[in-house]
Amino acid sequence: QVQLVESGGGLVLPGASLRLSCAASGRTFSGRTMGWFRQAPEKVREFVAAINWSAGGTYYTDTDALKGRFTISRDAAKNTVYLQMNSLKPEDTAVYYCAARTGTGSPYLSDSYSYWGQGTQVTVSS
Repeated sequence: QVQLVESGGGLVLPGASLRLSCAASGRTFSGRTMGWFRQAPEKVREFVAAINWSAGGTYYTDTDALKGRFTISRDAAKNTVYLQMNSLKPEDTAVYYCAARTGTGSPYLSDSYSYWGQGTQVTVSS
Protein backbone atom coordinates (compact mmCIF):
# COMPACT_ATOMS: atom_id res chain seq x y z
CA GLN A 1 0.00 0.00 0.00
CA VAL A 2 1.18 3.49 -0.82
CA GLN A 3 0.18 6.67 0.93
CA LEU A 4 0.73 10.08 -0.59
CA VAL A 5 -0.03 13.22 1.36
CA GLU A 6 0.19 16.63 -0.27
CA SER A 7 0.62 19.91 1.57
CA GLY A 8 1.62 23.49 0.93
CA GLY A 9 -1.37 24.79 -0.98
CA GLY A 10 -3.18 27.97 -0.12
CA LEU A 11 -4.45 31.35 -1.27
CA VAL A 12 -1.79 33.63 -2.76
CA LEU A 13 -1.59 36.80 -4.77
CA PRO A 14 -0.64 36.78 -8.45
CA GLY A 15 3.13 36.74 -8.81
CA ALA A 16 3.69 34.86 -5.57
CA SER A 17 5.44 31.53 -5.10
CA LEU A 18 4.42 28.32 -3.40
CA ARG A 19 6.15 25.06 -2.75
CA LEU A 20 3.98 21.97 -2.63
CA SER A 21 5.16 18.86 -0.82
CA CYS A 22 4.16 15.24 -1.26
CA ALA A 23 5.15 12.89 1.54
CA ALA A 24 5.25 9.28 0.40
CA SER A 25 5.14 6.17 2.54
CA GLY A 26 4.28 2.53 2.38
CA ARG A 27 6.72 1.04 -0.12
CA THR A 28 10.01 1.68 -1.82
CA PHE A 29 9.94 4.15 -4.66
CA SER A 30 13.27 3.15 -6.12
CA GLY A 31 12.98 3.20 -9.89
CA ARG A 32 9.50 4.71 -9.75
CA THR A 33 8.29 7.97 -11.12
CA MET A 34 6.44 10.53 -9.06
CA GLY A 35 4.24 13.07 -10.76
CA TRP A 36 2.25 16.21 -10.14
CA PHE A 37 -1.05 16.83 -11.86
CA ARG A 38 -3.60 19.55 -11.46
CA GLN A 39 -7.31 19.93 -12.07
CA ALA A 40 -9.10 23.23 -12.35
CA PRO A 41 -12.88 23.52 -11.95
CA GLU A 42 -14.73 22.03 -14.94
CA LYS A 43 -11.47 21.06 -16.63
CA VAL A 44 -9.73 17.76 -17.14
CA ARG A 45 -6.81 16.76 -14.98
CA GLU A 46 -3.55 17.81 -16.61
CA PHE A 47 0.04 16.75 -16.24
CA VAL A 48 2.42 19.24 -14.67
CA ALA A 49 5.71 17.50 -13.96
CA ALA A 50 7.27 14.18 -12.95
CA ILE A 51 10.55 12.92 -11.58
CA ASN A 52 12.27 9.57 -11.55
CA TRP A 53 12.82 8.70 -7.93
CA SER A 54 16.21 7.04 -8.32
CA ALA A 55 17.90 8.82 -11.21
CA GLY A 56 16.30 12.20 -10.69
CA GLY A 57 15.39 12.64 -14.34
CA THR A 58 12.52 15.06 -14.83
CA TYR A 59 9.59 15.47 -17.18
CA TYR A 60 7.66 18.68 -17.68
CA THR A 61 4.54 19.63 -19.52
CA ASP A 62 5.17 21.40 -22.80
CA THR A 63 2.31 23.77 -22.10
CA ASP A 64 3.65 27.25 -22.71
CA ALA A 65 1.69 28.61 -19.78
CA LEU A 66 3.77 26.55 -17.32
CA LYS A 67 7.19 26.47 -18.90
CA GLY A 68 9.97 27.85 -16.78
CA ARG A 69 7.82 28.59 -13.75
CA PHE A 70 7.44 25.17 -12.09
CA THR A 71 10.24 22.92 -10.86
CA ILE A 72 9.95 19.40 -9.49
CA SER A 73 12.47 17.91 -7.09
CA ARG A 74 12.72 15.16 -4.51
CA ASP A 75 14.42 14.45 -1.21
CA ALA A 76 14.98 10.73 -1.05
CA ALA A 77 15.95 10.84 2.61
CA LYS A 78 12.59 12.38 3.46
CA ASN A 79 10.58 10.37 0.92
CA THR A 80 9.19 13.68 -0.29
CA VAL A 81 8.60 15.21 -3.70
CA TYR A 82 8.29 18.95 -4.15
CA LEU A 83 6.76 21.24 -6.72
CA GLN A 84 8.16 24.75 -6.63
CA MET A 85 5.77 27.16 -8.33
CA ASN A 86 6.88 30.70 -9.14
CA SER A 87 5.19 33.71 -10.70
CA LEU A 88 1.79 32.22 -10.02
CA LYS A 89 -1.14 33.34 -12.13
CA PRO A 90 -4.90 33.15 -11.56
CA GLU A 91 -5.07 30.42 -14.21
CA ASP A 92 -2.86 28.25 -12.00
CA THR A 93 -5.78 27.93 -9.59
CA ALA A 94 -6.52 24.23 -9.25
CA VAL A 95 -6.33 21.22 -7.01
CA TYR A 96 -2.82 19.82 -7.27
CA TYR A 97 -2.34 16.08 -6.97
CA CYS A 98 0.71 13.98 -6.32
CA ALA A 99 0.82 10.52 -7.89
CA ALA A 100 3.08 7.48 -8.05
CA ARG A 101 3.65 5.59 -11.30
CA THR A 102 4.10 1.87 -10.86
CA GLY A 103 4.08 0.57 -14.44
CA THR A 104 5.78 1.41 -17.70
CA GLY A 105 3.22 3.74 -19.19
CA SER A 106 4.03 7.26 -20.21
CA PRO A 107 4.88 9.50 -17.24
CA TYR A 108 2.84 12.21 -18.92
CA LEU A 109 -0.45 10.31 -18.68
CA SER A 110 -2.56 10.07 -15.55
CA ASP A 111 -3.56 6.51 -16.44
CA SER A 112 0.04 5.44 -15.81
CA TYR A 113 -0.22 6.30 -12.13
CA SER A 114 -1.72 3.89 -9.64
CA TYR A 115 -1.52 5.87 -6.43
CA TRP A 116 -2.85 9.35 -5.80
CA GLY A 117 -2.90 11.77 -2.93
CA GLN A 118 -5.99 13.62 -1.80
CA GLY A 119 -4.90 16.86 -3.45
CA THR A 120 -4.11 20.32 -2.17
CA GLN A 121 -5.94 23.45 -3.26
CA VAL A 122 -3.99 26.30 -4.80
CA THR A 123 -5.86 29.54 -5.35
CA VAL A 124 -4.25 32.53 -7.02
CA SER A 125 -6.33 35.63 -6.68
CA SER A 126 -6.04 39.31 -5.93
